[in-house]
Parts: sequence; structure tokens; C-alpha cells
Amino acid sequence: MRAPTQKPVIYRFFPRGYSEHRNGVLNSILLWLIAGMGLVILPSCANLGGPAYQRPELPVKKEWSRGSSTAETIRLDWWTAFGDPYLNSLIEKAIAQGIDLKILAARSEVAEVAIEQARAGALPTVNLGFGINTQKVTGQSSTTQYNAASALNWELDIWGKFKKGVKAQTAAYKATEADWRAGYLTLVSNVATSYFQIRQFDEQIQRQQAYLNQNEEILAIYESMHQEGLIPETQILQQKAEISRLKTGLLELNRLRTVTENALATLLGIPAGELQVPRSYLQDSVDIIGVPSGLPADLLSRRPDVIAAEYRILQAHELSGQAKLAKLPSITLTARGGTASFELTDLMKMWTFGIMPSINFPIFDPNINARIKVSEAEAKVAAEEYRRTVFQAFEEVENALTNLASRKEQKKELEQQIIDLRIVSDQIQAQLEEGLISQLQVFEIQRSLLAAELAMLSNYQQILSSTVTLYKALGGGWPETDIQQSLQ
Repeated sequence: MRAPTQKPVIYRFFPRGYSEHRNGVLNSILLWLIAGMGLVILPSCANLGGPAYQRPELPVKKEWSRGSSTAETIRLDWWTAFGDPYLNSLIEKAIAQGIDLKILAARSEVAEVAIEQARAGALPTVNLGFGINTQKVTGQSSTTQYNAASALNWELDIWGKFKKGVKAQTAAYKATEADWRAGYLTLVSNVATSYFQIRQFDEQIQRQQAYLNQNEEILAIYESMHQEGLIPETQILQQKAEISRLKTGLLELNRLRTVTENALATLLGIPAGELQVPRSYLQDSVDIIGVPSGLPADLLSRRPDVIAAEYRILQAHELSGQAKLAKLPSITLTARGGTASFELTDLMKMWTFGIMPSINFPIFDPNINARIKVSEAEAKVAAEEYRRTVFQAFEEVENALTNLASRKEQKKELEQQIIDLRIVSDQIQAQLEEGLISQLQVFEIQRSLLAAELAMLSNYQQILSSTVTLYKALGGGWPETDIQQSLQ
């Protein structure tokens, strides 16, 4: 014997009689009562979506090894403290038209629209169609039948399965917002460090040119002394080789400046070769600034890449909960209606429709079990990636603090070295004027002084770049974010 099948309740509206309509209503009420009982009874025995989200445990880090300071809050436009209006204009232009930020913003828009797509799963779907059927039999006149039909399907979100999906996609969207902030910091940092390098090249080129001029004067002295038989020709050749080395170095410095300028143009969204940065000197243009370091705990709620990583844990957590909810029974409402007539004017005179609530018990579905295992594994991956991001953040801050402190100590030593060499240079110059020493001795001390000044210039650029790196590592002034609260 064939097992009975569930049939939808049928309503037919006729110009006369209502007994069939009455029976349909009674059957519909009975089915609604069954569905209502499912809504009340089943949640009491269901393990909904797993435990609440908790941030992964991390080793406690109370302070930085180089000390900490919370007296000052990092401004979002922290680079303005360098006191260089041209740098400010470059960064503003990069933020406004940088390609990388536009890509991140577009990804964020995609993630935001996907939230509505996730919400759509909990909404009913309605379809409506019309048709015309014309038939012709030989020897008979043709017949035309008009029909219309509609259908509604709605899975009730009694367990919050679709709500979990919305939360997961919202977390994904929040992660892309944090990605944009991280990209913003990376862009600003790259623009600043590229600009510092260009300014360093400008000053190096000027000093290298001055050093080259001095060596050309030394060559002229050597040639005069050689004509008088005071020095061998090998000394002249050595000096010429030194001049060639300096000229090669100048060519290399100009090449590096052009290449860095092209890289800066790309960061600004300008075709390479079309950006011309006016020449200026680094130490005259950019000021060294102090940096508040904050506390390690602040890093977890301020630094964009850490925030993005935690949002992705939350996304994986919600998807895992959604996969578990798929094992619970689902209640679906299905309604269909239609009409047919040989006359278009009579199409709406008789309308038939049916409604069928149904409860689906997924007793055995290997796909659901596999999806649960995959989602749990992905949640573990997200958690470990979050831990890795946090550890990298701690390392970057510690390294930036160490580099900055060390280079500032080096700066003190270089400053003292330059002071000593300038005193010696002044004394040598006075002895030259008195005829006690030769011009060559003056050139030698000036060469040592120039080398120290170039080392000081490099140190100055390293301090600026380390400062930028530290601001980036500390989150660059972005406000604190409460991950769970932001999704309420």
C-alpha cells in the first residue's frame, strides 16, 4: 500500500456554497496549531548555535620594555606634528586618490551589501506568473486558455539560523572596515617614509657635490705638486679614482631619488614621472617629534589589523553556530494559488489556493555534519591567525621603540663627534692661515667632518622613519573598538 502523502489545504471560492471553504479553514487551523506547538516545544530541547563568543586567551603583557606613556593621545592626523606643510599635502592627496585605499573601500562596499543578502534568507519569496495556452485540433476551432499562478515560500527563522548569518556577514563587513583603516595607516606611513628618503637624497646630493668639489681642488694641488716632483703619479691616479667614485655615487643618488619619487607618485595615484618633488633638505624641513607609546592592552582595541583579525574570529564563530543550527528542525510555510479560464474576462472569477505548513527534521544529512566540522576548523584557524597578528603587533611596537631609542642615543654620539670635528676643523683652518700646515690637511679633516655629517643625516632619517613605524604599530590614532558591542 502506498504511504499517504501530505496535501496542501485547498480553498475554492465559488459563487455559491462554502462547505469546502469551511473544511479547509478547519484543516488550516489544525496545521497552524501543529506548527505552533513545534515553535514552543522544540526550542526547549535544542542546543542553539553553540556557546557565546569569547576572545582567545593571550599571554598577559602589562607594559613595553622601553617604558610607556599615556599622558598624550595620538591624533588621527599625527603626521602634522612633523611640521612640514608639503608632507601634509602629499598625505592628503594620497588619502583622497590612492588606488590601494579605493580597492579596500570597494571591498568594504561589497561586504556591506552582502549583509542585505544574508538578511534576505529570512524573508518570504513570492512568485507570480501568467500564461496563455492555445490549442488547435483538425476540423475544430482553436481554443485559448488563460491562467495565472502565484507561490509563496517562507522558512521561519525560529532558531536564529539566518540571524547568525547576518551577524557573520556584519562581522565580515566590520573586518573590511578595519582593513581599510590598516591600509590607511600603511599608505600614510609609506608616503611619509618615501618623502623622508627623497629629502635625505636631496641633502646627500648637495653634500656629495660639495665633497666632489673639494676633491677636484685636491686633484689640482696634487697635479701641481707632481709637476714639481713632490709626489708620484700614482697619488694623482688614486685621487682621480676617488673623484670617479664620487661622481658614480652622485649618479646613484639621483637615480634613487627618481625611483623613490616614482614610487611616491604611485602612492598618490599619479602616473610615475609626473610628480616633481621640489628639492629641499631633510633636517631643515622635518622636525623630530615625541611619541606616546600607550599600553599593550590598548593595542588590542586600537590597532586596525588586530581588530580585523578578531572580527574574522567572530565571523567564523557565527558561521559555526549557523552550521550547528542547521541540524534542528525547520518550519516552512508554502502557499500556492492559481486560476484558469477560457475567457480573459472570467480569469479572476474563480481563484484556487492552498497553504501547507511543514516541519522538516534533518535526521541524517552528511553535508550538515561536514559543514559543522569545516566551520569549527575554520574558527580555529581564525583564532590562531588572530594570535599571530597580536604577537606581530607586540613585536613591531617593541622593535620600533627599541630602534627609536637606540637611534636617538646614536644621534647624541654623532652630534658630539661633529662638534669635536668642527673644533678641529677651525683649528686646522687657523693653522693654515698662519702657514703652519698645508691645504691637504684641511681637506682631510673636512672629509672626516663630511662623513660624520652624512652619518648624522642618515640617523636623522632613521629616527623619522622609526617614529612613523611606531605610530603605525600603535594604531595611528584610531579610536578603541568594542568588538561585541559594535554588532549589537
